[in-house]
Amino acid sequence: MTTLKDQLSARVEEYTKWEIRRQYGAEGPNMRRLWVLACMDERLPVDEALGIRADSPVGGGDAHLFRNAGGIVTDDAIRSAMLTINFFGTKEIVVLQHTGCGMLSANGNDLVSALEAKGVDVDKVPIDPSLPEMSLGAGAFGKWIGMMDDVDETCMKTVDYLKNHPLIPDDIVISGWVWETEFRRLRAPTTNDDVRARTQYSTGTMGVKGPQPPRWS
Repeated sequence: MTTLKDQLSARVEEYTKWEIRRQYGAEGPNMRRLWVLACMDERLPVDEALGIRADSPVGGGDAHLFRNAGGIVTDDAIRSAMLTINFFGTKEIVVLQHTGCGMLSANGNDLVSALEAKGVDVDKVPIDPSLPEMSLGAGAFGKWIGMMDDVDETCMKTVDYLKNHPLIPDDIVISGWVWETEFRRLRAPTTNDDVRARTQYSTGTMGVKGPQPPRWS
């Protein structure tokens, strides 16, 4: 029979290993050897959508979780994926985007115009003040924002970018998923309009006119 003392000793030992996990590098991975790229939207419940413990409570331990506007590939997303996969033992990537996303709610060209109206020279903005070597070409700022025309197409394209990136090894399992905000339901990305009926999956369903700056097409 296991005593409470034995159980408590095992728990303390397990937590000690957990708190110094990063010191073990690839030998100290998160619980599922998983990296999640998700939208930052407060309505996207990562744990509920994926059935894991990574987002709430913080420190659940199942995955490294990276959130940004849209859950899209960016230079910092690639940097983070490269680190967790090559040095922290991660073996799988999940991309999680969602319907009704703010990245569908406006045209990127209009956002550029709004910033220029405030006096911002978008062709001279430092993308990363700590890394002045990183810069955008003239006219690229609108694409950099990353607004979407269609969340499903963007999700599939994001997966493709990750699968074909030289910093992501070929043996990494990569998948993409869409959370339907309207119905709290997870599904695979699709271009079948019957499957995604009654959801805000595109700029058109959100009343936005005109194509976005070409990043995902």
